[in-house]
Amino acid sequence: MSFRPVGIAIAAVVLAGCGDSTISGNPTASQSSVTIVHTDSGLTRLLPGASQFPSHYEAVTLPVDAAGQAAGDLDGVLPGATIDPATCAPQAPTAGPVVMVGTDDHARATLTVELVRTDQNLATLRDQLQRCGTVKVARAGANATITTEMDPPPPLDADDTLALRRTVSSESGSAGMTRHMQTLLGQIGDVRINVTYMSFSDGKADAESLDTLFTTAVTKVRKG
Repeated sequence: MSFRPVGIAIAAVVLAGCGDSTISGNPTASQSSVTIVHTDSGLTRLLPGASQFPSHYEAVTLPVDAAGQAAGDLDGVLPGATIDPATCAPQAPTAGPVVMVGTDDHARATLTVELVRTDQNLATLRDQLQRCGTVKVARAGANATITTEMDPPPPLDADDTLALRRTVSSESGSAGMTRHMQTLLGQIGDVRINVTYMSFSDGKADAESLDTLFTTAVTKVRKG
């Protein structure tokens, strides 16, 4: 079966089938709001071109509705999901997202570039992620656990950067339904750059392609 650019959409189905439990010491949970995509043509122009993706990734720009879904995949939280602890819910952007996805059929993996405008700086996001190493998510009767670990930030010409590894595990225990992500984030002004390698296997991430594409994406935003 071909793993086409909507490997991201496959991931959405995985989480749509994932959710609810309680983290010890914090019984509260919140429901994520419906993703509203605020269009911004300026953001779209800042995305890398398809030819700037590593050669073995077939890249396409996602339409607006699919971009909103893809953004939820990268956070591990789809619209309408219940999040526990509630304080771990991702903050909505002020504009975007705009998303480009490159697919490696052979590896059953994707490289995604997401751009948003946000009034949240990366330091605030970093603090949240450090408090939210394990999060429980529920949606449509399905359960998932999101585990996030911080990595050393990449040294690039951005206002701030951070790096993380994230796993989204379905509590149904279905084989091949766990998403493994390695993410590099940068911020320049109010533009946040998210470049993520995502795979359904626990093999080694394509770190070289991830680093190269992140550098490309940050450079393009920096140049405007």
